Amino acid sequence: MTAAAQRRAAADAPARRPLPVRVTWLLVALLGLGLFGAASIVFGVRAVTWPDVVGGLSGASDTIAEAAVLKRVPRTILAMLVGAALGLAGAVMQGVTRNPLADPGILGVTTGASLAVVTGIAFFGLSAPTTVTWVAIGGAAAAAVLVYTVGSLGRGGATPLKLALAGAASSAAFSSLISAVLLPRIDALTQFRFWQVGGVGGAEPGRILQVLPFLLVGAVVCVLSARGMNSLALGDDVAAGLGAHVGRTRLVAAAGAILLCGAATAVAGPIGFVGLAVPHLCRLLVGLDHRWLLPASAVAGAALLTGADVIGRLVARPAEVDVGIITAIVGAPIFIWIVRRQKVRAL
Repeated sequence: MTAAAQRRAAADAPARRPLPVRVTWLLVALLGLGLFGAASIVFGVRAVTWPDVVGGLSGASDTIAEAAVLKRVPRTILAMLVGAALGLAGAVMQGVTRNPLADPGILGVTTGASLAVVTGIAFFGLSAPTTVTWVAIGGAAAAAVLVYTVGSLGRGGATPLKLALAGAASSAAFSSLISAVLLPRIDALTQFRFWQVGGVGGAEPGRILQVLPFLLVGAVVCVLSARGMNSLALGDDVAAGLGAHVGRTRLVAAAGAILLCGAATAVAGPIGFVGLAVPHLCRLLVGLDHRWLLPASAVAGAALLTGADVIGRLVARPAEVDVGIITAIVGAPIFIWIVRRQKVRAL
């Protein structure tokens, strides 16, 4: 092992966690996810009782309260799926780029997916859910390639700062293009102005089933890339010396993350900061091993987004605050904290 790799291993040693600690924190995250899921079904604009919850979960809709419970179930499931997808994608992006600022929103991936969806619907009349999902995935992939290419220009290659700046500039450009597409079309603007904020309020079982295969495939690809990302954390030269296929590992893991981002954006709109905050929190709890970090990020992301959705329903009753606004309020201070850290150059 080279001297640089030894120094990195020594620096990372305090971040390693014993197996019982990792298992405990993962169980805590699962418990938190269960509690937030129960709260998502119980709490909302309309108060429900325990008999209403039992009746709604059994499929009854005789009363307004039971119908409300029945409607909250797919919303809760969608929040969990989207949160898990964004948390997992954020951890993979940070591992692949070794960039602590990597996030589907900050790097412009979700905004690129949004631009592709809005353009496809406004100009080509796309309406089939599966087609919209594929278009969102294509937009996310194109945005990721553009940001990484721009961030790699010049001396030093794709540094965290250059990637963050390229992502911010691209995201701003994509947002302007989205506005340019929507403003002359009042019907489209009315239809998508809430979707652009990011939310799970319009969840439907059929829509969830349409996007579920994309999320599952993306998650499997990312999890199977965990061992390779552990090698990438040592640096490209060391990883290659250990027998890892650096380029292939990056490409496969990034493809899984883009699949997750595109599918999540297609079904819930662009939701930011989940993929930024969750992996950093999970590294503090379960350590740097991606074999543990990725599942923990998925569970914690699901819990965070589900909890944010519950908060959005309660803080402005009888109105609702979209979950994308809540996650931005939570994630912005974390982003500032990460930027101000001394060791922000690379993971």
